[in-house]
Amino acid sequence: MTETSAKPGLLPLAVGTPAPDFTLRDQNNEVITLSAFRGDKAVLLVFYPYAFTGICTGELGQIAANLDTFVNDEVQVLTLSIDSPYAHKIFSLRDELNFPLLSDFWPHGAVAESFGVFNSDVGVANRGTFLIDREGIIRFSEVNEIGVGRDPQRWIAEIEALKATVS
Repeated sequence: MTETSAKPGLLPLAVGTPAPDFTLRDQNNEVITLSAFRGDKAVLLVFYPYAFTGICTGELGQIAANLDTFVNDEVQVLTLSIDSPYAHKIFSLRDELNFPLLSDFWPHGAVAESFGVFNSDVGVANRGTFLIDREGIIRFSEVNEIGVGRDPQRWIAEIEALKATVS
């Protein structure tokens, strides 16, 4: 299902679309490639506008509080913003975020743009969320504007629904 609460004209990649591959660095300067999870785990891809802001901190805090649901043998969460890996390092340490915070810093917002969530008016990602199955196909897609938070319980429900179709 695709939902949008974003401004007109903003079109995230739709359910059933192959997810574009990418390679980015995380807060530990480790290289992570989306296609490395193919055939092994589903990926919950969570775009957020900025580190250290209220809504982003809350959403990522919910992931941290439910980490076993978002990082396990069946699914891996990857979060992305345009912040540098160095900003992500401080953010992850401050808020005890023990999952990958990927930097879409350069080329600026290229991954967010490939998923249809880059907000060119302000130069950051809108709040896009994509659940990608083990074959690399998007099974859930949503996008909200920068100031509109998402419900991580919805992500948990979508992960559970995807697991039910694989079992």
